[in-house]
Amino acid sequence: MQTQIENLFKSLKNEADFVAFKTVTEKTRDLSVRNGKPDDISTSIDSGLTIEMMKDGHIGYGATCEITEAGIKRAFAQAKAMTEASSRIPVHRFDLSVRPKSNGSYTSRRQKALDQISISEIYDFLKQTSSKLKVNEKIISAVSDAMVIETEQNYLSSTGSSFEQNFNIVVSSFSATAQDNGESQTRSFHGGRGNCQQIGAEYFDVSRALHECEILSREAIELLTAENCPSDTRDLILSPDQMLLQIHESIGHPLELDRILGDERNFAGWSFVQQSDFGKLKYGSDMMNVVFDPTVPNEMASYKFDEVGNPAEKKYLIKDGVLLAALGSLESQARTQISGVANSRSSSWNRAPIDRMANINLEGGDLTLDQMISKVENGIIMFANRSWSIDDYRRKFQFGCEYAKEIKNGKLGQTFKNPNYRGVTVPFWNSLAGLTNQPETYGSPYCGKGEPSQIIRVGHSSPYALFKNIEVFGG
Repeated sequence: MQTQIENLFKSLKNEADFVAFKTVTEKTRDLSVRNGKPDDISTSIDSGLTIEMMKDGHIGYGATCEITEAGIKRAFAQAKAMTEASSRIPVHRFDLSVRPKSNGSYTSRRQKALDQISISEIYDFLKQTSSKLKVNEKIISAVSDAMVIETEQNYLSSTGSSFEQNFNIVVSSFSATAQDNGESQTRSFHGGRGNCQQIGAEYFDVSRALHECEILSREAIELLTAENCPSDTRDLILSPDQMLLQIHESIGHPLELDRILGDERNFAGWSFVQQSDFGKLKYGSDMMNVVFDPTVPNEMASYKFDEVGNPAEKKYLIKDGVLLAALGSLESQARTQISGVANSRSSSWNRAPIDRMANINLEGGDLTLDQMISKVENGIIMFANRSWSIDDYRRKFQFGCEYAKEIKNGKLGQTFKNPNYRGVTVPFWNSLAGLTNQPETYGSPYCGKGEPSQIIRVGHSSPYALFKNIEVFGG
C-alpha cells in the first residue's frame, strides 16, 4: 500500500505549489474490568490518508479512508477545489517557509513493544487490580481500564520531506467508589484522567499497580467519614495529579495562538492573552518556568516532528514568570510574527492540523514535599481532579478535587472531603510561592478543540506547587 501511495504522490506532487501526503494507521485495544468482571473488551483499527495542498498562498485539505488510486485522486481533487475556492479570500497568504523540509524517524521509547502483549495478559492485569480495589463491602464500584494504542504515521511532501513516526501509548486508570449511610466518595488514580504514557508492554507491572490500588480504596473509605472542606482563604498545595489540569486549562489553552487570533472563539473559546503581552506580561511569580517540550521520553505527547514537519524542540513559554512564546504553529507565527513552537497537530487522518498543546511542563523548584508542608501555618493540600470550570477567556476558574488534608503549623492534619478552590489565572500564578524538586508526569487523551471537533493527547509534568492566600470551599 505504501508503494502505491508513493507512486501516486510522485505523479501528483507538481500540480500545486506544495503537496503533502500523510498516512495514519492506528490500532486501539480498549479493555475495562468492573468489580473483577469484564465490562468492555474491544479492538478497532483506523487507517486513512490526508492530502495537504498550497496554491496561491492558501492551504487546503482532502482526506480518504479508501486507499486506492480512485480514492486518493478524489481526495486530491477535494483538496484542490477547497484550496482554489479559499484562496480567493485568504486570511493570510503563506509561502513555503511554513512547510520545512524534514527527514527522519521517531519511535516511542519502550522495553517491549505493545504488539507483543496479548488481550488476555492485559485483562489479567486489570482483573487483579480491580479485585485489589475492592478492599471491603463499602467499595461498591472498583474499575480498572486500559487503552492500548499503536500508531504509525508516514509523511511525504513536495519540498522533500519524508519521515515516519511510530507511537506506543498506554492510557490506564483505577477507580474505587465507596458508599455508606447515604454518602458516596470516589478516589481514582490520577484524578480519573488516567495514567497516560508513551510506553511499551512493561507498563503492565501488576506489583506496582496493586500497591496503588489498595491506597486508593482505603482513601475512598476514609472520605466517607471526613468533614467537608472549610470555606475560607488559606495557603494551598496542589499535587501533580491536580496540577495536570491547572496547567492544561490556565496555561495551555490560553497560550494557543489561534485562540488569541480569535479563530476558535465561536466553539472552544478565546483567550485573555493579547498579542502585545508576549515579552511583557508577568504571568506568574519569579519561580514560574513553563516549557513546551515534545522531546521528553515516555511523555504522552512526545514526537520528533509536528504534523507539517516542523522539528520538535524544547522551548520556554514562560521564564521567571514572564510570558515569552505562544503555542503557535508556523502558520500562526507567520500571521502574527509572534514566537511559537512545533505544535501543528491533528487527531487523525480525517482532521486538518491546528494549533494544539503537546507536552506543557512546569519545571521544579528546590523543596521536598515535607519542607513545603513545614512552611505552611494554615493551609490545605488537595489531590486529583474531579470537576472543573473555566470561562471562555480562560481567566476565571474553579476546580474540585477528590481528597484533601488540612495543614496546621507545618504538619498534616485531618482529611477533608469535597475540596474545591477558585481563582483568576494571572493573580493565581503570581501567588506561586514554592515548588518541589521532583516533577511527576501525567497526561490526558481527551483534550477537545476545533471544528470539526478533534480529541487529542497531551502530556503535563509538574511538581507539587504552593500557592498563597487562595479561596477554598467545600460541598
